[in-house]
Amino acid sequence: MEEMRDIPERISVSSGDRVLYEKRGRIAYVTLNRPSVLNAMDTHMHEELRAIWDDFEQDDGIWVGVLTGAGHRSFSVGQDLSELVARTDAGVKASSFGSDNGPGWPRLTERHSFTKPLIARVNGYAYGGGFELALACDIIIASEHAAFALPEAKLGLTSGAGGLFRLTRQIPFKTAIGHLMTGRPLSAARAYELGLVNEIAPYGNLDECVESWVRDILRCAPLSVRAIKQIALASAQLTLEEAFAAPYPAEERRRNSLDCIEGPKAFVEKRLPKWLAK
Repeated sequence: MEEMRDIPERISVSSGDRVLYEKRGRIAYVTLNRPSVLNAMDTHMHEELRAIWDDFEQDDGIWVGVLTGAGHRSFSVGQDLSELVARTDAGVKASSFGSDNGPGWPRLTERHSFTKPLIARVNGYAYGGGFELALACDIIIASEHAAFALPEAKLGLTSGAGGLFRLTRQIPFKTAIGHLMTGRPLSAARAYELGLVNEIAPYGNLDECVESWVRDILRCAPLSVRAIKQIALASAQLTLEEAFAAPYPAEERRRNSLDCIEGPKAFVEKRLPKWLAK
């Protein structure tokens, strides 16, 4: 496409035992790759993901990420319960909230200052920790057969990766607490109705739908996108007066950047802007 012509044609693929990591142009694709167990997450996967999130955040050539699960059945069903049982049998004490400096720390759900936009491509079950991963993303695009649930209460657990906190903030409280207390799933249609999902893709069109969102993000100034993300998250619990007065490092970077000059100049000159992220 003409408006995407300034994106570098670089391709880099890194395949771990549990996660596939591909950089294509300005886009990073992160794929949870245990389809035989519905992309359940074990400690090895969390360790691979930590290195990926570190690289994704520090690579200035990457402006947006897409997180998904391998196969057509599941985004991720969350924690690998077989591994959890083995740890419990070995005398490891049960955890509560966060990964507490354990394998993969800090995990995506705990990276509260993460600046780059991340899209969850949900292609089936997003249960437990899988749903928590999706909730930690900025945009959720779901296939029409996707389903979401936090079933931890049925297992004597709680949503320790932040699902309890995020769900009650992202949909009406009564609705959220009902799903948390019962473990009842949400269909893709219901999640969209509640505002959790940005768009539902017909079966077979999920990739096309995700790429349309990626293209729209890449048309925008990357420093503006990052500032918007930081400001929206940091100001969510502030009063309007406090929000206007609060400091936002990403906004300071944007307002002092060359991109802040380039955008209006390109508009006046009737040309496409050339974003430098500087």
